[in-house]
Amino acid sequence: MSQTLIQEVKTKFISVFAKEPLLVFSPGRINIIGEHTDYNGGFVFPAAVDKGIAAAIQKSDVDGCIAIALDLDSEIKFELDTLKPSKEGSWENYVFGVVAEIQNRNKIIGNFNIVFKGNIPSGAGMSSSAALENSVVFGLNELFELGLTKTEMILISQKAEHNYVGVKCGIMDQYASMFGIKNNALLLDCRTIESEAFEIDFKDHELMLINTNVKHSLSDSAYNDRRSACESVAELLNIETLREATEEDLEGIKDKVTPENYQKALYVIQEIERTQQAAKAIKENDLEKLGALIYGSHNGLQHQYKVSCVELDFLVDQAKKNKHVLGARMMGGGFGGCTINLIAKSESKAFAEAAAKAYKNKFKKECSVYFVALSEGTHLVK
Repeated sequence: MSQTLIQEVKTKFISVFAKEPLLVFSPGRINIIGEHTDYNGGFVFPAAVDKGIAAAIQKSDVDGCIAIALDLDSEIKFELDTLKPSKEGSWENYVFGVVAEIQNRNKIIGNFNIVFKGNIPSGAGMSSSAALENSVVFGLNELFELGLTKTEMILISQKAEHNYVGVKCGIMDQYASMFGIKNNALLLDCRTIESEAFEIDFKDHELMLINTNVKHSLSDSAYNDRRSACESVAELLNIETLREATEEDLEGIKDKVTPENYQKALYVIQEIERTQQAAKAIKENDLEKLGALIYGSHNGLQHQYKVSCVELDFLVDQAKKNKHVLGARMMGGGFGGCTINLIAKSESKAFAEAAAKAYKNKFKKECSVYFVALSEGTHLVK
């Protein structure tokens, strides 16, 4: 967690509103494996990281509310009783959505002001949106003593994204950001919304993210398309989600679905299995096995689910050429964002430089490299 970030929002809040705020830090997340399985009722394996969003929040004595996005240098005033989504793609929809969903639960909140700032690399697929939603709901719960549980809070955050942002996301991002545990990844069962924490000792390896710095415009529409494809296959199988399906079940309706949708559903069934295998590998301290499963995940995302892109595939191919990288894959919704790489610490600097150079030669643009540590979920900062 960045102390400077906390200090910045606190200083700004006091200078604008002349009041001591409550301070909340809400982390972004990575996902080790289990991509596009969450909205299929499957397993995912995320962890909160040491980058995120800091928010300063306090009750207001005057009419209306003010939200300030410090890193965007943007400010919005709004009334609690006339909330509606603003134009598509606006940051304030995350704030409005959370407030609206709290009110939908008949919880009473008063006027408030909030200042926030993040250090999650933009477009990296590390869920800055979930971190923002969680910081707002967590702060308001504290401020107005709403008595919401953490589980209720993440469902509010998820609904905000569905109804105000228009992305039908699963629950993983909000869950990992809220419930993260230092040095642990969470094997989350998205059907029961319960998780098991796995302490990970990466020994002489570490996690490195390489951001392609591209975001292809397909992402949101393709995400919703994939989701409806999975739902239609589940319906044909007469089950609630693909979590309940086996490869044999899918084989039985092969002639009723398009080859593309067959492959998408097959990917989901296999990825749910890979995610459970990954938990087992971590329990057994078998990083080689974990790495192989991570490579398998990328292969499925690239060839079956088709949510990768040439830039992501190029970076994963670079990783495969280096024996010090145990596993690499695209992370997040796809069509851009980051690869996650499990790499020997002693070699990470050399690999980062070589991959960045090759990437620049190939695409005439820079990629960015980050190292992340697994950290604590959304919390008050004393």
